[in-house]
Amino acid sequence: MTKITISIERRLLDRLDSMIGHGKFPNRSAAIGDALGAMLKRFSRDRLREECAKLDPRSERALADEGLRSDLADWPEY
Repeated sequence: MTKITISIERRLLDRLDSMIGHGKFPNRSAAIGDALGAMLKRFSRDRLREECAKLDPRSERALADEGLRSDLADWPEY
């Protein structure tokens, strides 16, 4: 673990402390670590979705079909 210092709005800290008081998290570090982990995971998922949205489905299908046709020619006859 690495120790860091952050600045946070008072109202967010109050809400965080309330969640800790209700047993949702054992302490501030765990809560902030979980939140950061979830945000980074969501960012990665969103980035993948954005990149996939750039793909042309017809072009991708044509490439897949082309690959299958060439692979079939390499299979031995039974």
